Amino acid sequence: MIYPKIPLAQSIIEICNAKGVHDIIISPGSRNAPLTIGFTNNPNFRCYSIADERCAAFFALGIAQQTHKPVAVVCTSGSALLNYYPALAEAFYSQIPFIVISADRPFDKIDIGDGQTIRQENVFLNHSLYNANLREEASEENDVFINEAINVAIAHKGPVHINVPFEEPLYQTTNKLTVDVNVTHLFKAHRSVRVEDIIAFSTLWNHSQKILVLVGECAPNSVEQKWIDQLASFPSVVVMTETTSNLHHPSFINNIDTLITPFTDKEFTELQPRILITFGGMIVSKRVKAFLRKYKPRHHWHIDELRAYDTFGILTKHFHASPNQFFLQFMPHLKEVKSDYKTTFETIHQDRKNKHCDYLSKAKFSDLKAFEDILSTLPKNIQLQISNSAAIRYAQLFDIDSSIQVFCNRGTSGIDGSTSTAIGAAVGSGKPTVLITGDVSFLYDSNALWNNYIPKNFKIILMNNGGGGIFRILPGHQENETFNTYFETSHCLTAEHLAKMYQFNYLTASDKTTLSSGLKQLFQNNDKPAILEVFTPTRENNKVLSGYFKALV
Repeated sequence: MIYPKIPLAQSIIEICNAKGVHDIIISPGSRNAPLTIGFTNNPNFRCYSIADERCAAFFALGIAQQTHKPVAVVCTSGSALLNYYPALAEAFYSQIPFIVISADRPFDKIDIGDGQTIRQENVFLNHSLYNANLREEASEENDVFINEAINVAIAHKGPVHINVPFEEPLYQTTNKLTVDVNVTHLFKAHRSVRVEDIIAFSTLWNHSQKILVLVGECAPNSVEQKWIDQLASFPSVVVMTETTSNLHHPSFINNIDTLITPFTDKEFTELQPRILITFGGMIVSKRVKAFLRKYKPRHHWHIDELRAYDTFGILTKHFHASPNQFFLQFMPHLKEVKSDYKTTFETIHQDRKNKHCDYLSKAKFSDLKAFEDILSTLPKNIQLQISNSAAIRYAQLFDIDSSIQVFCNRGTSGIDGSTSTAIGAAVGSGKPTVLITGDVSFLYDSNALWNNYIPKNFKIILMNNGGGGIFRILPGHQENETFNTYFETSHCLTAEHLAKMYQFNYLTASDKTTLSSGLKQLFQNNDKPAILEVFTPTRENNKVLSGYFKALV
């Protein structure tokens, strides 16, 4: 086998291998040559070459999102490293194991005027869980830092940074391994809820007639069905889920904004929960956040092994456990409380559904109407990736088949890497994958298509409304040059020539009929990746959506 001659590079590669870090995304460069040589010549690693570091990092994020295993990104020195930051921040807030390995100049070459040289040590300090700043020579101390970084990424589900100084020559190789690395084993403490907490908090539950369970972003099949069924059985409990919750039951409310938008102050007060229980990642709905921040529950419990955000300003208890562990210990102590809380919500929810269907049956072609047709036409058992901004918010208004697994970068809610993440996720999962994205998000991340690993069954549905359509929905919209240029970023661009350059099939739609035929063609043909670009009326979309919420009253 061929190894890099530099011992420190050998140490990193051997420790990654021993700890199961086998997906390596490499961006081209010279300073990282020892790592590139070592990873690519070792058959234990799956190596990918992606030139744009920002795209490479989000591609890695997509793989890690699906495999739940750490993925490493490797880059040269200088500004290349800084391009990892958006994906690293997303991994931090979405709790995804992610390892940045950056090549660096030796310490004495920093700040003396050398090219491709910046201050790389601790550059991600605010959003990395561990920073291993190595020294040039292989050593036991360096081994400790490398081990600890990888252990933290796995145990605490987040990003870490390993900064590696290399001196020239960089390309020399050897046929013999010259290091004997120390590999430390990962220790994960078993989490369980304290007995005294079970008694105290189950008593609160058993004396509460209004309990709201709000579920954020969850991995598919991460919560056992028996706990889902038991939650659904309590008349005092209402469960609200989102598109990204991947949690399904006929009695759960999965269109939160449709439900609560028309509420009056009196209704909000009557439906204010006594106990709020949350688990999962970030919540998409601004409306439910506003509801719970104004009409605060008396108690807010959050269930998560690692973190608890005080999203509503009333967090009273963080249970350091997974939802399965929590319900396993709590369910035997919970009693059915007589209450009409759930039936009240179900009555309102059914009324909203009726008005939802009635409005959409008459609505003109628009973003809203297109999302209805798209989401109802998706094949079963696929993976659905949704970009941020308007796309994820429109998706929240509709039912999606329970066989479809849904993902979105909701950690930082940025538009910057949605396509790259979706491609990485398609590679990581091996499942047929559809990305629904907006035009600004797609154009912003168009280098994602500069990628040799895109599966043939990868599909993009591109909603092109001529700019940042969400700014027409948000408060502050005014029809003037400043709004159109600096907020909406109006444009007349399409994906046609990008599709041709990157050898994607390209389809278009601009009304209900062409959308129907376009979707049919999109899902029938798997000879190569495809883009269906859906053109919707820029100045009508917000009017149709505004009319929708008014019709729910």
